[in-house]
Amino acid sequence: MKNNFDEYIRLFLDYLRAERNASPYTVRDYEQNLQEFSEFSIERGINSPREVDKQVIREYLGKLKNQGQAPSTINNKLSAMRTFYRYLLREKLVARNPLAGISSPKLIRHLPSFLTVEEARRLVESPDLSRPQGQRDRALLELLYASGLRVSELVNMDVEQVNLVTNEIRVRGKGAKERVTLIGGPAARALENFINNGRPLLLGDRKNNALFLNHLGGRLPARRVQKLLDKYALAIGKKVHPHMLRHTFATHLLDGGADLKVVQELLGHADLSSTQIYTHVTQSQARKIYLAAHPMARPESRDGE
Repeated sequence: MKNNFDEYIRLFLDYLRAERNASPYTVRDYEQNLQEFSEFSIERGINSPREVDKQVIREYLGKLKNQGQAPSTINNKLSAMRTFYRYLLREKLVARNPLAGISSPKLIRHLPSFLTVEEARRLVESPDLSRPQGQRDRALLELLYASGLRVSELVNMDVEQVNLVTNEIRVRGKGAKERVTLIGGPAARALENFINNGRPLLLGDRKNNALFLNHLGGRLPARRVQKLLDKYALAIGKKVHPHMLRHTFATHLLDGGADLKVVQELLGHADLSSTQIYTHVTQSQARKIYLAAHPMARPESRDGE
């Protein structure tokens, strides 16, 4: 085997596809992050992962920091490199892990943004149902809000994953893990209308199992979902991204009294800590409501009232 970065990266990406069943988006992100690091190393005369040491890692992290890259971005790159070297160690392709003992930048964890119930209602009701694209967009928005799907899960969904008898959606999540999530009446009705009426018009005489189609009858790409949200978000005067609807789904469930563990399962989170951020959101919201509503919590009710 050639002793260079490209060969090692190729083997690692093949492993991600074959053994971890990683999505094309995940493989692409790993490849991009590792290629950036390999280019940095090669510029310093280091042509193989075997030759990388802690000093090279520290210099690379210093470069990223000097470029003004966010701690979250640096952590993503570090995570890719750690997974890469764990694979190389396991396969005995390197003798040591240069990332051992390298700490990640501390993250400033911001509370996720979400829509109010009224904003969510106005958003999902924005599409024009007289057109097949509008029927598709209504179903798409209803499904994002009703199920908390990731945009990758949404655009990769096929028709047979939707069960309108039980109002359940079979979702293929990260790492090809499957879960079942529920949808309510409005989402089920929007999906039924689209599948029976709008989708056949978009599909025409073509064959495609994808649930959401573009105007040519092909699978709707993820980047198109963001453009659709930009369009319909004008109804509420707020910038909306697909993950905000996922945040909204989780926040509204917890506000309504849902158990945190149930929300974790519906979101497809492997770790409960990923779901716990939404408890901070609901606590923050509760504090705002308390300060605004309780007579002894208002500023004018303090000393000197």
